[in-house]
Amino acid sequence: MARIPLILDCDPGVDDGVALLMAFAAREEIELLAVTTVGGNVGLALTSRNARLIRQVAGRDDVPVYAGRDKAMLVAGVTGARDFHGETGLGHLEVFEPSAPLTEGHAANAIVEMVMARREKTVTVAVLGPMTNLALALLLEPRLAGRLKQVVAMGGARREGGNITASAEFNIWADPHAAQVVVASGCPLVLMGLDATFQVRTTAERLAAIRAIGTPKALAATELLSFTRSVYERLAGDADSPLHDPTTIAWLLRPDLFETRFCRLEIETGSELTRGHTAVEFRLGDGPAPHVQWTTRVDAEGFHALLRELLARP
Repeated sequence: MARIPLILDCDPGVDDGVALLMAFAAREEIELLAVTTVGGNVGLALTSRNARLIRQVAGRDDVPVYAGRDKAMLVAGVTGARDFHGETGLGHLEVFEPSAPLTEGHAANAIVEMVMARREKTVTVAVLGPMTNLALALLLEPRLAGRLKQVVAMGGARREGGNITASAEFNIWADPHAAQVVVASGCPLVLMGLDATFQVRTTAERLAAIRAIGTPKALAATELLSFTRSVYERLAGDADSPLHDPTTIAWLLRPDLFETRFCRLEIETGSELTRGHTAVEFRLGDGPAPHVQWTTRVDAEGFHALLRELLARP
């Protein structure tokens, strides 16, 4: 099979770090064109450092990292999610200044240039944080939506409720206007909301199995995931923490592990009370065919088997 040309947009972030390790390991399946960073879980300076740090741990300095926007398009007051990711953004993982620098240029421009340079409907963008960079790219180049193969993003909540407010998930809440730009663009979109990611839990047994692999990638993932378990045990009384962003990479590699339903989707941008709420409507009715898929089920055992297999690769 041909490799998947992929741009990975992220805000590392503990779970972004695990997703990056998966994508870097999947050399045979994924042609990783670039990693782009955005302010989200922590500020842009840290997310850009963290992406380069994970790149170095994975031995993938061949992949360029571009920094993007540190703030949302219109809303203010996003200060990160350090309660869940730690002051550095990478939990217990020992941080250092990576040897390879950022690539010059803005992430939004890089997304436009890479997608427009490739054959139509070949490039996928995975968005693991606020959708700001992709939204800016879509506004810079109106033809971009029609050239993308698909966008797979971690964001939104329906059945599970929100994790930053009663009805909103953090990535969408952090920049709801950007999310609405992406949704309204018409590009094929697969969303991994909390309904899906809360099905993928890091149990003590699963963490021990990752630690036993012993590769540098697996040991880094162990540090990241053990921090998340400690946070959830403190905040929720349950150490079996959900694993959010890596579901996007797993879906690209093993879509058979997931069930999705087409839906109509709108993002709440006007109300501060329900800012970032994802209005998911499965009653499609008449009108244009929907272009958004909402993930409803994940094979958690299959996901973790895939995660272990990737982390075991040299």
